[in-house]
Amino acid sequence: MPDLSPDALASARLDGATWATLHDELVTVLRDLIRIPSINPPNPPGPELDVALHLADLFRREGLAPEVIEPVPGRGTITLRLKGDGTGGDPFLLFTHLDVVPANVADGWTHDPFAADIADGYIWGRGAVDMKAMVAMSTLVVVILARRARAAGLDPATDPIPGLRRDLMFTCSADEETGGGAGADWLVIHRPDTLQAGAAVNEAGAVSIELAGRRFYPIQVAEKGLEQLRILVHGTWGHGSMPRDDNAAVRAATVVTRLATPGEPRLTAPMRAFLDGIAAAVPPDAARLVTAITSADGDPKRAEAALASLCDPMYARAIRALLRDSISPDVIHAGVKVNIIPGEAVLEVDCRTLPGTTHDDVIEEIRARMGDLAEHCEIETIFSAPAVEAPTDTELFRLMCDVVRAHDPEGIPLPVIAPFSTDAKSAARLGVPTYGFSPLRLEPGERFLERFHGVDERVGLDALRWGLPVLYDVTCAYCE
Repeated sequence: MPDLSPDALASARLDGATWATLHDELVTVLRDLIRIPSINPPNPPGPELDVALHLADLFRREGLAPEVIEPVPGRGTITLRLKGDGTGGDPFLLFTHLDVVPANVADGWTHDPFAADIADGYIWGRGAVDMKAMVAMSTLVVVILARRARAAGLDPATDPIPGLRRDLMFTCSADEETGGGAGADWLVIHRPDTLQAGAAVNEAGAVSIELAGRRFYPIQVAEKGLEQLRILVHGTWGHGSMPRDDNAAVRAATVVTRLATPGEPRLTAPMRAFLDGIAAAVPPDAARLVTAITSADGDPKRAEAALASLCDPMYARAIRALLRDSISPDVIHAGVKVNIIPGEAVLEVDCRTLPGTTHDDVIEEIRARMGDLAEHCEIETIFSAPAVEAPTDTELFRLMCDVVRAHDPEGIPLPVIAPFSTDAKSAARLGVPTYGFSPLRLEPGERFLERFHGVDERVGLDALRWGLPVLYDVTCAYCE
């Protein structure tokens, strides 16, 4: 393992003035990215290609040779590679996405979602969190290394970067927000060379949370699987003046109620490590609450009460989702006219599965919950992707933990599962272990999880100032 004491980190080789300049550049890059409204959906999509072209111009100005891939008109992915000397093993991949979900100022934004305003210590705008901040930080890591080569009189597009033993890859893909068919999944099939690496980092990890007076950095080592289902509920058509029990809308409402009931908790290895790590660090009273949550033979009501007492409802909601397979009925269609009893209704259901739960397990659970109504329902699979998990007994995971501690000696890095899906599912198809590592040290009380796809999405300037050298140090420690 390399020496990761603060004075030995790669970031320590650059002086304070250089870091101040790099931070200003990071802010500029992020604001420029937010101002390109790369919305996905609606149809046609926003200018994802424009983001790829913008980054390509930036990299070319640094002497690099990026490639822009356009599998579908308007859907652009950018990729490049910095060479190491070939003695350090397989490449390291900085893996990001450039698309964002829609945003409308009429929804209650206090700043234009695509103006990238700076106010109150934050950069505001759609994509600030998901995930253009990580795109910008990854971009600056590449830029710093390219400048290292140029300072040595080398061509960063063709010559090995001084000090790097393994290659560094940068791939920023389109279409993550709608499944990756024109982005990461397409790359897996048609351009696996843009993703094939020894390991990768992407979004949603090493972002600080405050709990019981301690600061934790959950590093994503797994993410839940995704099962999107359509349920056709059959009933009998009739006249609205004569109500009947086999009204398809009524049956659908009952199905929704049964599916929405939380399932039994199941403690996976990453969540056991996460919660045990919290219990070991917090004061005894808080540790007892954590123990009540994780106890295999505990009272579910006591566990729920402990969770509610331990943390903010935002984090409680996330932990609750990470302790069980979840089923969320989100779309309901029924009826054609107010005086006609509907003979059919359609439900669309979002299921998120823990590692170890299969597609067949989900279908079996849904049929069991529907009970006597199952015979009146047909289940269609819209989309299916299993959970993915990366190992924690790796050099990269240990490096991430050590670097976080070097930059925040009071911080406690822990493994965790993400409740949502990322492009890590695509990388997993190529056998690339992918960790959520987009480091940010937040102000206490910052409601980061609510910024994803939310109104007033924003990221702190100080959080970015802390995160860039952390990402740079992990990259250098793994590649040098």
